[in-house]
Amino acid sequence: MKPSPASLITPIVGLSLLARPVVAQDLTDVAEIVQRANLASYYAGNDGRARVRMTITDARGRNRIRQFTILRRDQSDGGDQDYAVLFSRPADVRNTVFLVKKHVGRDDDRWLYLPALDLVKRIAAGDKRTSFVGSHFLYEDVSGRSVDEDEHELVETTDAFYVVKNIPRDAGSVEFTSWTAWIDKTTFLPIKMEYIDDAGEVYRRIEALDVAEFDGHPTVTRMQVSDLRSGGYTISEFRNVQYDLGIPESVFTERTLRSPSRRWFSVR
Repeated sequence: MKPSPASLITPIVGLSLLARPVVAQDLTDVAEIVQRANLASYYAGNDGRARVRMTITDARGRNRIRQFTILRRDQSDGGDQDYAVLFSRPADVRNTVFLVKKHVGRDDDRWLYLPALDLVKRIAAGDKRTSFVGSHFLYEDVSGRSVDEDEHELVETTDAFYVVKNIPRDAGSVEFTSWTAWIDKTTFLPIKMEYIDDAGEVYRRIEALDVAEFDGHPTVTRMQVSDLRSGGYTISEFRNVQYDLGIPESVFTERTLRSPSRRWFSVR
C-alpha cells in the first residue's frame, strides 16, 4: 500500500532512517520521475497490508480516532489495482468497509458499506475528492491519483528532491489549479505535496513525517494532511506493514463489503 495505501507523502524526521547514496546523474525526464514516484508510492511488492491509526484534529484542537486495516493487490505493476479497507474503531464505524477497483485510463470503481444501515453505497467519480470518513484525507488519496490526469513539469532539482508541478488536464473535475510534489531523489517517495487554489494560495498540504524500510521497500509510516484554510489536520500512522503476502483476488470482490475475510484482515 502506498494514504499505502497506503506510502502515500520542511523538515522530515523519518528521512534519516534511510541512507542516501551518491546519485551519479540527476534525471531530467519528468515522465520517468513521475512514473517512478507512482511505483514507489503505490506499487511496493505485489500486494500489501497495514494497520492504520488515523487521528483527526479540528481547528479547535478536538481529536477523533479512526483505526482500520488496509489491503492492496496489484493486477499489474503500474496498472490496475484492488484496495480494501476494514474499520475496527471507533464503535460507530466498526465493520465499515471501503472497496476500490483502481483502473488505469478510466474512472475507478469505489464502494462503501455502512453496517448500521446495511447499505452499500457506490461512490461516484465526482465524489472522489471528498472527505474520506470525516478525515482530511480524500477518497482519491487512498488509492492515488492517476498520473495521466495531469500535465507534469520538472520545475526544480535540488540536492534532495525533484520538484514537479502538476496541472490537471480536466480543470473542471477538481478544486485545485495545480499541485506540486517534492519527490525524494533516492526513494522516489513524494515527501511533500501542496495544492494551489484559484487565488494562487496553498490551501492543502500532505507531508511524509516518517519513512522506514520493510522487505526492501521504503515506506511512509506517518503522514499528515493539513487543511490550511480551517487549521484542521489528520495524521495517519501505518503499523505492521507487510508485503508480498499472496492475497487472493477473491478478497477484493463486492462480497467483501458485507463479509470481509477475517484471515486477511487480521494483523499480527
